[in-house]
Amino acid sequence: MFMGEYNHTIDTKGRLIIPSKFREDLGEEFVITQGLDGCLFAYPNSEWQTFIEKLKTLPGTKEARQLQRYFMAGAAECQVDKQGRILIPIRLRESANLEKDIVFVGVLNKIEIWDKERWDKNNEYDDVDAIAEHMSQYGINF
Repeated sequence: MFMGEYNHTIDTKGRLIIPSKFREDLGEEFVITQGLDGCLFAYPNSEWQTFIEKLKTLPGTKEARQLQRYFMAGAAECQVDKQGRILIPIRLRESANLEKDIVFVGVLNKIEIWDKERWDKNNEYDDVDAIAEHMSQYGINF
């Protein structure tokens, strides 16, 4: 399980150090794809396979096909080098606006990779109490 928030920087070649807290669970090879809300998703291979199986079960609607293409076309296998870095393909860097300051966020079975400025904007919660109230519809009560 991934959790926590870590700040790093990406170099001009697109290399990024994976936080040491995440490396063991990610493994030496894993998958990065376009995420939602303007970030990237990084999945350990086992979780990626689980995600693919869910994508396969989607109906044959236009929206389902678009969703499958969105995640699969943007996917790239990554390998961690001896310095704990990965090279993020330029297409993925551009889609998430990754230029310098990066935030890694552990979210259960995956890691989100954010441009820091975008993360700061998306991480502002105007009314956490209102969000918490809606959680009861998902069976989570505080």
